[in-house]
Formats: sequence, structure tokens, C-alpha cells
Amino acid sequence: MTIPDILMVICVLCIWSLLLVNIALIIAGYFYYIKLESEKPPELLPGEEPFVSIMVPAHNEGKVIVKTVESLLALDYPHDRYEIIVINDNSSDNSSVLLGQLQEKYKGRNLIIINTDNITGGKGKSNALNIGFTRSKGELIAIYDADNTPERTALRYLVAEIVNDAKLGAVIGKFRTRNRDQNLLTRFINIETLSFQWMAQAGRWKLFKLCTIPGTNFIMRRHIIEAIGGWDTKAIAEDTEISFRIYMMGYRIKFQPKSVTWEQEPQTLKVWFKQRTRWAKGNIYVIVKNVPLLFRPEARRIRFDILYFLAIYFLLVTSLLTSDALLILHALGYVHTTIEGLSFYLWILAITLFVVGTFITLITEKGEMHPSNLVIILLMYVTYCQLWMLVAANGMFQYLKDVIFKREAKWYKTERF
Repeated sequence: MTIPDILMVICVLCIWSLLLVNIALIIAGYFYYIKLESEKPPELLPGEEPFVSIMVPAHNEGKVIVKTVESLLALDYPHDRYEIIVINDNSSDNSSVLLGQLQEKYKGRNLIIINTDNITGGKGKSNALNIGFTRSKGELIAIYDADNTPERTALRYLVAEIVNDAKLGAVIGKFRTRNRDQNLLTRFINIETLSFQWMAQAGRWKLFKLCTIPGTNFIMRRHIIEAIGGWDTKAIAEDTEISFRIYMMGYRIKFQPKSVTWEQEPQTLKVWFKQRTRWAKGNIYVIVKNVPLLFRPEARRIRFDILYFLAIYFLLVTSLLTSDALLILHALGYVHTTIEGLSFYLWILAITLFVVGTFITLITEKGEMHPSNLVIILLMYVTYCQLWMLVAANGMFQYLKDVIFKREAKWYKTERF
């Protein structure tokens, strides 16, 4: 067997191992969804609702912030039992004017606006959340991104879950793509969100009682934030980073998909690539920070997540890039491999599993089960998913640049439409 053959075999084994892991997560997640449909969700007794502080970090969000705040004001939760804290962080657009008008319009409601400048703010989402936390008074802290429009029941579901289980340090809801029908890219993102974020989250909870906090639509206990010293200002994936610290305190993070918020996703490839690069770079920081936990006995419950992230961002990307390069070089005649035929058939099988598995996950959502999605999923595999490799590679490159040049965290603004 030649060296190219050996490399190809290693790559195929790595890719298929991770593919099978994700299939297992999707299957488990599907059964978790089915189980929830037959169960009555936890409820809050009237008059016993704990006070909640909702924090909304915002930087130049004038295009979306009004709709977000008004949707939060309309939540199906006693108005005297929650406050909304918007951290307008060093914005240079008309956000402060719009937020001031909202404050005037909704006098008597617990709407707090914090305007920061380039001295106190402008240092990233984590710093903004730490600023907002100092003004909060709720025993529970909920976070929503500035482009979100949560459904009226979203907060009630989150609160009911966490107050009914003392072992939970946080509860996460689900976010959906508000502009999914805008173009082909937003349709890809919608499918990615449903299948590879939420279904995988559901599977990890079902199998391992593990979940990772997303950037929005989640709730945490106040005393946990106080105990861990707030958000890590060096982390641009502050949601993933704080998840590991919650688990290290002995708490669990549960996924409650009945709590839903709708958010605006990137509508151009340029904006999408920049956003996903930020996610990749942020998660790489979290991985590097938490790798030492693999060797600590008290971290045994979260070893799967650490290994999972390591595999996705390092092993899978390396294997995909290497195998693709070998196939291209073989086609050009620069290297010779005797198993290119086997690799091709395995690739076809992988595509089939990808399309079928992804389509099955979509049937858990109303309005998503239509035949055209089969074509969209197939097209997604050969285009959108391949771009992910470039995103991960660029994320690693940007992370290394930050380490070498010791650059501080800052707002990586996702352009709104």
C-alpha cells in the first residue's frame, strides 16, 4: 500500500467515524423531539414566577432593535416580574435615539437602556454582558440577541424548566431563521440550524445530558454567573465558553425546543463567511482553553463535548482537506492511489446518508416537510457544506493571528438587512 493509500484510508476512517457519530446524535435527537410531543411541558404556578432580567447586547443594531425590544415587551410573562436591559454598546448609528423613543413610549415598564462609549464599551459581547449584569436584579438571567423576535411563550418555557429542576444551571431554547425564504443561502442556513444545531443539541441531551449554550434564547441562574466571575472577555464564542464552566460547577444545561425565537440570518455570502469565521475562531479558543480538562477526573462528564469539538474543528477539517487534495492530485496524475474507486463509492454513500438523515430531521418542524427540500439538501452538501472547510481553516488562521499579535476581543458585527 502506497503512502497516498495510507493517508486516504486514515482520512476515510476519520470522516466516517464522525459521520456515524452525527447520525447517532440526529437519531437520538429525533426520538427526543417525538418524546416531547407526547409530554406535557413544565408549568409555572400563577403568582410564583421568579424575577427575570433579560439582557440584550447591541452594537449598531438600529435596523432591528425596535422590533426586538417590542417582542420582548410582549412576552407572556407577568410584566412586573421581568426587566429588559439593552446594552447599547458604543454604537455609532441611531440606536440610542430609537431606544430613547422606546423608553418614552413604554413608560412604566422595566426597560433599562445602558449606553456605553469607546472607553467603557466596544470590547465585545462578553464585556457588554458583564456591564449589563451589574445593573440587573433578577435571580434568573436571560439573554437575547439584538435581532431576535421570541415567541410569546419562549421565556415562560425556559423559566418553568429551570425552576422545576435544581440540577439545571441553564436552559436553552431554539432559534429559527426568520428570513429563511429570502434566497438560497438563507434556506441552507435554515436547514443547517434545524438539523446540525438543534437536532444535534437534542441528541447530545438525550444521550449524554449535555448541551451547549447558543448565543441567544437561554436562561441562567444568577448565582452561577456571580460564582464564575461573569463572562470571559477574551471569548468571542462566549456562549460555548460559559457552557463548560457551568458544567464544571456540577450543573446541567437542558434543551427545551418548545421555547422558540426567530432571528435574522446573513443574506449574502460575504456576511455569512465573516460570521461563521467568528464562530469558528471563538470555538477554537474555547477548545484550546479547555483541552487540559480531558486529564481532570472531575471533568469526565464533559469529555465527550471536548473531544467532539476537537474532532470537528481539527480532525474532520484536516481529513476532508487531505482526502480532497489526494483525489485532485490523483486525477491530475501527480500521485497514485489504488482506492480512489472505494473512496468514490463511500462518498456517494455519505451523500445519501446526509440527504436522507437531514430530510428526516426536518419533519419535526411544521412547514418544512416538502419534496423540494431534498434538492436543496443535495445542493447544500456539494456547495454550502464544502465552504465550511474554508470557514474552519480561516477561523484557525484568524485565531493564530490573535494569539501572535495579542489582539483584544472586539465586536464582530453581523450586518443586518
